[in-house]
Amino acid sequence: MTPKTRPAERPPWAGWPSWAGRAALLWSLLYAAGAVLAALTGPAFGYALLAKGTGTTAEAAAAVLYGTTAVLAYALLRRPDTRWLSTAAWAAVALCLTSGFPALLSPAHLLFFLSRNQDPVDWAALANQSLAVLGAVLWGRAALAHRRRALGTCLYCGGRGHTATGTESAPATRAGLVAVAALVPYTVLKTMWALGVTPGYTGTGRPGADPEYTSDLGIWLYDHGVDVTAVLALIGMALALALTRPWGRRLPRLPLLALGWAGAGALAPFGAFLAALGVLAWTGVIDVGMADHAPWVVAVAYGGFSLYGLALARATHRFQRATRTACGRCRTVTSASRGGASPSRPGWARHRGGTGRAARRASPRA
Repeated sequence: MTPKTRPAERPPWAGWPSWAGRAALLWSLLYAAGAVLAALTGPAFGYALLAKGTGTTAEAAAAVLYGTTAVLAYALLRRPDTRWLSTAAWAAVALCLTSGFPALLSPAHLLFFLSRNQDPVDWAALANQSLAVLGAVLWGRAALAHRRRALGTCLYCGGRGHTATGTESAPATRAGLVAVAALVPYTVLKTMWALGVTPGYTGTGRPGADPEYTSDLGIWLYDHGVDVTAVLALIGMALALALTRPWGRRLPRLPLLALGWAGAGALAPFGAFLAALGVLAWTGVIDVGMADHAPWVVAVAYGGFSLYGLALARATHRFQRATRTACGRCRTVTSASRGGASPSRPGWARHRGGTGRAARRASPRA
């Protein structure tokens, strides 16, 4: 007799479509309650608007905004067929990222050997921002589960139980090129400054390397024409190309996905914030305290971070779909998982667990 083999047990988080909506609701309620407590009692608990605005007004605004997301999360649970709710849920993801993007930029503290006299880390703010990033993840999962449930597709991969087409599995080459182009103005500008050519700078001295805040090593590199932030931009370009070029398929998948989503989540809101400041300064509405910089420097060079973040998100998403293995629940097969015969399932089976109209239409009739 052939011994029976027990199926491998899935980790608790593997069933995320069943609990993502409830988790997003609970997170929103707790985060909004924390903002209310901060507004009423005094301690900020790290709450801030766009990581800058603090105080009772910012905390009250956060309480209202995240209280609204709790209402939205409840609506997602009560109305699984309403497609526009999943679209609105992505606005909640964006809101969470505007609160948490500094946490995604926090690895920059590892470059401490290139700087000095920096402000100490605000651990309460960092913890709050990390919690906001967790909220973005939960809301993203809730939005995906709701959309797939409404469409009647597989809740776990979004597939339809067939072999993916070339369009679905092809890397987003154009997104990679857009991401690279978005960082070119910043990279060229900072490199020119390091080489002694200073377009957009009207002050005295050398821009980009303040001896008060740059370490001796950083100044030495700058004196030899190397701006560290320009090097980081080149690394960002290489990441975008790795996600969209065939040679990137030979690199470890999970680190690329982690870097891609972290970079997109950090730079898209951060760049939008800088671009908005640059436009307002360019039009004379506000003063950003950079009188020795031309207004277009912030708007064009730094605003490109937002375009890079959006293009990187597109590239990462397409890379994730193109390199995924066959879904163990609906048997959707991609180019990355072809080679072995994958058993197909009838159309109604691929919608198992779905509750949307498409799932009901695909169910077998008695």
